[in-house]
Amino acid sequence: MMNSVMLVGRLTRTPELFSTESGKKGTYITLAINRPYKNVDGEYETDYLDCMLWTGVAESAAEYCRKGDTIGVRGKLQTRIIENEDGTKTKKMDIIADRISFISSKPIENNEEAPFSIYDNEDNNLPTEDTKSEKEKKKKEKENK
Repeated sequence: MMNSVMLVGRLTRTPELFSTESGKKGTYITLAINRPYKNVDGEYETDYLDCMLWTGVAESAAEYCRKGDTIGVRGKLQTRIIENEDGTKTKKMDIIADRISFISSKPIENNEEAPFSIYDNEDNNLPTEDTKSEKEKKKKEKENK
């Protein structure tokens, strides 16, 4: 059996980090994903999918991602039961991300490489301080033009 999801979409808000009582870090994100076809009214519709990020993936997203950024998410589906205020129970499905890819939506200028990085809980390849300082340097150069 397989439970695997791969998505690419835009963040609807900037991720905010929280901690559980045990100290585990997490964040919720919502991806806006446009459907590739038009509805009967001739308009494109958008799906909004909730994703849960934990530990290093959550910390990385909170540090590097902002509202409107395009990211890729690899993970699994998980259901949970939520009890509403009126006592009724509702089933909620979330995507539990185990890997995210940061994909820049800015146009590429002067044949530069597209800014792209990956954070993965499995091999802990978090972008280094060198990577961050290079990005800041390029951003300042563009602002001075």
